[in-house]
Amino acid sequence: MAASKVKQDMPPPGGYGPIDYKRNLPRRGLSGYSMFAVGIGTLLFGYWSMMKWNRERRRLQIEDLEARIALMPLLQAEKDRRVLQMLRENLEEEAIIMKDVPDWKVGESVFHTTRWVTPIMGELYGLRTNEEILNATYGFVWYA
Repeated sequence: MAASKVKQDMPPPGGYGPIDYKRNLPRRGLSGYSMFAVGIGTLLFGYWSMMKWNRERRRLQIEDLEARIALMPLLQAEKDRRVLQMLRENLEEEAIIMKDVPDWKVGESVFHTTRWVTPIMGELYGLRTNEEILNATYGFVWYA
């Protein structure tokens, strides 16, 4: 059996080129103190802008609250008018329904008191359609 001839790798003629073994230092940037100062400046600017926005937001909230307080009597009066209108319609409907019942007094208080008692939902919407009851209870819904 013949032995195979192994060719050994050798350097190129004239040898290898010089090897760069010096440290490759990056170009010098900002110093640590200046980077710290930039960070603190950015932080202070952020706190200042957030404080400014919080003051503006608080001013807008106060403005909204004052507008709501100013409109509250008007909205309450509208609600009271709507409730009294519904109670009047209920009394008219009760008079029509109970006209044949002897000794029935239309509009007699079930609480046996002369003081105003805020009507409950069932009393207001008892003679209404299911659609009106659902709308008053849950608001406007598409799937009802």
